[in-house]
Amino acid sequence: MSVIAVLALDGVPGHQLTTPALAFATAARHHPPVAYDLRICAAPGFAGTSGPGAFRIETPWGLEGLDGVGTVLVPGHEGFRDAPAPEVVEALRAAAARGSRIGAVGTGTFTLAATGLLDGRRASTSRRHTEELARLHPRIEVDPEGTAVGDGPCHSAAGVLGGLDLCLRLITLDHGETVAIETERQVFMQFHAPADDADTDTGYNAVTPPGSGIEPTTRWMEANLHHPLALTDIAAHAGLGVRSLTRRFRAETGLTPLQYLLRTRIQRAQRLLERTDEPVERIAAQTGLGTPANLRHHFQRLTGTSPSTYRTAFRALVTDLTRPEREGAGPPP
Repeated sequence: MSVIAVLALDGVPGHQLTTPALAFATAARHHPPVAYDLRICAAPGFAGTSGPGAFRIETPWGLEGLDGVGTVLVPGHEGFRDAPAPEVVEALRAAAARGSRIGAVGTGTFTLAATGLLDGRRASTSRRHTEELARLHPRIEVDPEGTAVGDGPCHSAAGVLGGLDLCLRLITLDHGETVAIETERQVFMQFHAPADDADTDTGYNAVTPPGSGIEPTTRWMEANLHHPLALTDIAAHAGLGVRSLTRRFRAETGLTPLQYLLRTRIQRAQRLLERTDEPVERIAAQTGLGTPANLRHHFQRLTGTSPSTYRTAFRALVTDLTRPEREGAGPPP
C-alpha cells in the first residue's frame, strides 16, 4: 500500500485537503488492486483552512507523519510568500533524501521552491502566480500554463479542482494511464451501473493489474476493438483454452473475457465522447459496438445514461469546475 502525506499549512484551501482523499480513494474503490493510505499532517502553526467555508481539523499527524511515506503533497496556503518554518524545510528535504516523491499544488510550489529542491528543475504553479514564482526563484524553469509536470522526484501543478491533475499524474505513474482515466471519469461523473444488472454488479472496471500475465492479451484487445472479437479469438491470442482463459480473467480482473471486452469498448466510447466531436455512428464503429443502437443500449446499461447526455453533462461539468482557474478567479492559494 502506498502511503501519501498531505502537509497542511495554515490557511490551506479546504478543497486542496479533500481532493487528494477523493482522487486516491476513488482509484482504490474502482480498481481493487490499487491501495492508498492518506495522512493529513499538520505543519507547525496550523490553525485551520482558508475561506470560503473555512474549517478546523484535528489530525494525529504532525511533521513526523512524513516519515516513511512514498509521497508528500504540499498544498497551497495563505502565507505562501513567507519563508516556511525551518522544521518544514528540514522535513521536506529529509523526505526527498529518503526517496519520497514530493508534489506541490498551486502556491504550494512556492513552499517547495524555498527548500531548494526545485532548483534546476521544471515546476508549475497557478497561472496567476507563474511570473512571480519565476522572479523569486530564477533557478526554476516555470511552466507558463500550470500543467502537471514532473522533474525527478518533484511534481507540481496549477491546483485546478484542488490539485486533481497532480493526483491523476501520480496515479498514472503508480498504476498506468487507464486507471487514471477511469479515476478522473468517476470523480467527475460518479456514474454507477444499475444494482440489479447481473452483468455490472461486480463493481470492476476493465483494468489489468500491473504485471498481469494477461496484459499482452488485454492490450491486443484494446488495439483491436474495432474488429469483431469472439471468445475463441481472445483465447487463441492468449494461447489458452477458453475455460483456462476465463479463469485467468476472473482471477485477475473480476470479469469474464467478454465482460472485460464490453467494458473496454464502453470506456473507449466514453473517452471519445469526452475528448472528440465524433458522431455516435463513428464511435460505434471505432469501438466495435457496430451500430448506434447497440452502442446506446450497452452504454445506457453500463453507465445509466445515453451517449449524448453523457457528452453534454461531462463537458458542462468540466467547464463549470475549471472556469475559475482559467479566468484567474478564486482565492490566492
